[in-house]
Amino acid sequence: MIVETVLAILATFVSAFWIMVPAYVANAGAVPFGGGTPVDFGKNAKDGRRYLGDGKTWRGLIGGICVGVLFGLLQIFLATTFHWDWLPQHTIVTITALATGALLGDMVKSYFKRRSGKGRGEKWPIADMYDLVAGSLVLLAICAWPWVMEYITIWVFIAILIWTPLLHRGANIIGYLIGIKQVPW
Repeated sequence: MIVETVLAILATFVSAFWIMVPAYVANAGAVPFGGGTPVDFGKNAKDGRRYLGDGKTWRGLIGGICVGVLFGLLQIFLATTFHWDWLPQHTIVTITALATGALLGDMVKSYFKRRSGKGRGEKWPIADMYDLVAGSLVLLAICAWPWVMEYITIWVFIAILIWTPLLHRGANIIGYLIGIKQVPW
């Protein structure tokens, strides 16, 4: 009984991670591709603050999405080749929605971060960690609702909420140490 419970918990955490790989990779992958023209083209909102800021660029957006989709394609290849039928079976639609949604969620967060007067790189703890989850899962639900209903149980969702801050913090520290992020959060 205990062994089965432990295995079920481990399977839930592995499934949650597997589902979110395209989103996690897209979010991290946007950083090294960043720079260039900002998504908001340097424009200000009515409050005089930038819509998004210089940290959200077209190169970062497109590069991050492409990296997320490429990792998702690798997942599809691995699951098909090695018959990993016990894992959630990604599709082109799911990996694209997750990768794109992660970065759109980050941009929505940046919009509200600017409205609240917070600057680029300034901490906004909960929002900074869960923006990619909210964006990716909302877009995934819009694009692939039956898939969501099949694979994202309440336990998988809770596991995603546990994984995300751990991976977010680790990735940010690594990015800071290697010089591609200005702050370690």
